[in-house]
Amino acid sequence: MTTPAPDPTDGLARRLRLEREARGWSLGDLAARSGVSKAMISKVERAEASPTAALLGRLSGAFGLTLSTLLARAEGETGQLTRAAAQPVWIDPETGYRRRQVSPQVSPQVSPSMAEIPLDLTEVALPAGAEVSYPAASYAFLRQMIWMLAGTLTFQEGETTHVLEAGDCLALGAPADCTFANRSGQPCRYLVAVVRQR
Repeated sequence: MTTPAPDPTDGLARRLRLEREARGWSLGDLAARSGVSKAMISKVERAEASPTAALLGRLSGAFGLTLSTLLARAEGETGQLTRAAAQPVWIDPETGYRRRQVSPQVSPQVSPSMAEIPLDLTEVALPAGAEVSYPAASYAFLRQMIWMLAGTLTFQEGETTHVLEAGDCLALGAPADCTFANRSGQPCRYLVAVVRQR
């Protein structure tokens, strides 16, 4: 029997506030940088609202973080090895979109040289009929590839549409508004590889 993923709302609330305060930003500053209203940011920081994937994409982009990094920091787990059973899972309350953080988050205290690894690996399961959009700001300072594991994904990258099947691998171009859509009747799975540019 699979154990349900714990509700990450409280951890995300704390992490978002920490990231904002560490930068010396007010709610208004983060709202201006992310395009998310001050009222919504305040609700999320107080754990009164569960953030969606799209909202977290806007906030992580404003912080200059990948969504995977933001979610991993909220989990607080670090180390060179993350066992499959311990890999953090986050499920979008709006679409059922499921992200599993595959790559370990290495703390500088554990391994200073490995803490600078700029690669994030995330497995995503997108339910049939689901769609998730992110603004171009979510991809600033990043290079990204999508490797299809199963099913069919319709990926809108700016004005370009890519239909990806199992085994296909797409390297994204310059930052653009993007939409991940599963227009099929079956779930699809894909691996997202993100490299942070220095």
